[in-house]
Amino acid sequence: MASEVRLLESSFDPAAQIAAFSASHAAAGGIASFIGQVRAGDAVEALELQHYAPLTLPGMEALAADAEARWSLEGLLIIHRAGLMAPGDPIVLVAAAARHRRDAFAAAEFAMDHLKSESWFWKREKAGGIWRWIEPRTEDFADLRRWA
Repeated sequence: MASEVRLLESSFDPAAQIAAFSASHAAAGGIASFIGQVRAGDAVEALELQHYAPLTLPGMEALAADAEARWSLEGLLIIHRAGLMAPGDPIVLVAAAARHRRDAFAAAEFAMDHLKSESWFWKREKAGGIWRWIEPRTEDFADLRRWA
């Protein structure tokens, strides 16, 4: 099984990515996916994700390898954006293909829990003309502890 991990500075089409991933894993019994996007509302004007390049992609690749070691997967796709984004823009896509649905669901959730609270990104949000840094929530760390 080979995972596909990408770090992008430009937008991507989640539907097209899921369709291509599904087509390349036709033998899988199930594919679970998650798309994270910039929230609209609360006067949010923009979201910016900064990262440290020497750690980010290798960290994402290590996360994919960890998921592959834990579950029986046919494929794993992790795409994450960096840079400036507007409300409605996709930020992250995780898709896991497996012969059985439980492995696909667990691997996708595991990857997202780690990306949400243990990732290599600094996130800030602009609302009402003011930028503020966003830290992982207590719930994000609790979600991560489930996998220890």
